[in-house]
Amino acid sequence: MSYDFDLFVIGGGSAGVRCARIAAGHGAKVAIAETRFWGGTCVNVGCVPKKIMVQAAEYGAWMQDAAGFGWDIPPGATHDWARLAQARDREVARLSGIYGRLLGGAGVTTFDGYAKFAGPHSVTVNGQTVTAERIVIAVGGNAVRPDIPGGELALISDDLFTLPALPRRVVMLGAGYIALEFAMLLRGLGAEVDVIYRADLPLRGFDDDIRNAMVEALEAAGIRHHAGQGLRAIEAAGDARRVILADGTVVEADAVIAATGRRPALAGLELAAAGLAPDARGALSVDGAHATSVPHIYAIGDVTDRVNLTPMATAVGHALADTLFGGNPRQASYQNVPSAVFTDPPIATVGLTEHEAALAGPTDIYVARFTPMRHTMSGRARKTLMKLVVDARTDRVLGAHVMGDDAAEMLQGFAVAITAGATKADFDRTIGIHPTMAEEFVTMRTRTRQVGLTPAL
Repeated sequence: MSYDFDLFVIGGGSAGVRCARIAAGHGAKVAIAETRFWGGTCVNVGCVPKKIMVQAAEYGAWMQDAAGFGWDIPPGATHDWARLAQARDREVARLSGIYGRLLGGAGVTTFDGYAKFAGPHSVTVNGQTVTAERIVIAVGGNAVRPDIPGGELALISDDLFTLPALPRRVVMLGAGYIALEFAMLLRGLGAEVDVIYRADLPLRGFDDDIRNAMVEALEAAGIRHHAGQGLRAIEAAGDARRVILADGTVVEADAVIAATGRRPALAGLELAAAGLAPDARGALSVDGAHATSVPHIYAIGDVTDRVNLTPMATAVGHALADTLFGGNPRQASYQNVPSAVFTDPPIATVGLTEHEAALAGPTDIYVARFTPMRHTMSGRARKTLMKLVVDARTDRVLGAHVMGDDAAEMLQGFAVAITAGATKADFDRTIGIHPTMAEEFVTMRTRTRQVGLTPAL
């Protein structure tokens, strides 16, 4: 059968663009459709603009810290939200444009519009129906608002980047990495912030030592956190908002931002026309090769709700293109995926948590907690936490976790070592770079504790 394209990609975010571009480079005839903005969430309303705003908040903290190093900073320094927004948006537009140019340079046909299925091998976009031998769904996910009375009054993460001014009082709903990044950057830019979450600790899924350290960091930043609290309702009070907690407590704010979850953006795709349906999680289930239940239709990125990180999505998209059109069948590994949380201080992690490792058997835990040199001088109440999780039977390092300045930059290299199977002995015989915080990872000699039970024979 003859098709208009060898591959049609639905979604122009990180996963879709990488898959389309690499497939075209292998000689395939490729088309891609995007309805909102090229580059997807990460470039436009996620990683990139968020990191720029995190850095803006960091400069404010550095000004405060400078006095400890002999600098006289004039009092009364203020931040210009509008000027930051203009500079941020210029950079976002530049990067989004690069995505479009990369596709054009690779010979990919682009459609600016919403694509939906018209059949197992066909999609309709802008009123035009085209066919493809293979189709990739890479539509990402959307933030959701809380399902409570007045939930529609809450902003979502996307809205942060269109606010005309800094809200002076902010309530952040949720305590995952998005919620805490936003809470801390807004606090750093001058807002009063309350964080409300159901769990006992923030950052569900992270190592417990990191989670406990984050509680201290929130308090040190002057962020009020309300743990173990459900929501009853959000009410309008003129231009302000009243957030009513499950116990009846009322928190007033100028803006309420919900960061309580995201769901795959499958609405409107007409999946049934292709013989597909979401699974119980609202995502698309795939096999090891990222094929859906219809073998020639694939799903990659956040729409599968696996490891929802941009580098993971691009790696999967690249591997799929190599497999389908490059004569190089391979899969991107979901093991030992490093990640970072750009809070203040930032967090980075790779591999297993203490709890996960302990479930598999005896595990040696090494923990260092100290005030870094910078903050012995600045006087800022900030501790660095560094942790190694080691298999007691094989000496292999199973996980590394750090909370402190430059955590993400530090851990990228250690992620290579852990992925390569490095042992604690390999760490120990590595010479540290002094004076750095990173050297602590290769100088931790005293085991803090051993956890986990030896499996029965």
